[in-house]
Amino acid sequence: MKLTTKGRYAVSALADIAATGAATGSEGPVALSDVALRQGISLSYLEQLFAKLRRAGLVDSVRGVAGGYALTAPAAEIRVADIVAAVDEEIRTTACAAGSSIGCQGTTARCLTHDLWDELGRQIEVFLNAVTLEDIIERRVAGMASVNAPNREERFAGAAE
Repeated sequence: MKLTTKGRYAVSALADIAATGAATGSEGPVALSDVALRQGISLSYLEQLFAKLRRAGLVDSVRGVAGGYALTAPAAEIRVADIVAAVDEEIRTTACAAGSSIGCQGTTARCLTHDLWDELGRQIEVFLNAVTLEDIIERRVAGMASVNAPNREERFAGAAE
């Protein structure tokens, strides 16, 4: 399972805008060409992504010499899951489509590991919903996944007895 460039680039670009605003103390628009240069992303690709981000209400565009894009809400209120969804990114961890009568193996049967991958998808969704742009720019993401992680030693201690 891999998050494609659409989702990764959209998150990186919005984090850049949030960080630029935080660093300068302004909520003003940021030129997309500057974001493209700092993040190493094609300007034309970013323009396509930002059209979707604008339609989703995550950014506003400002025309003119001092124009660019600005976040529509504080970075603490914009969740990574919303950004990924805005660019039509679907994170699929199973081979079968949700709600389909056809299972992972091309029949009505599901593969033996279906529940594992399905739960992983839910965990990813929970995690991305818990992370905001502010978490990213304040470098609070590292270790977040371990907050609710089960203690392996306790879990397997009972099995050994």
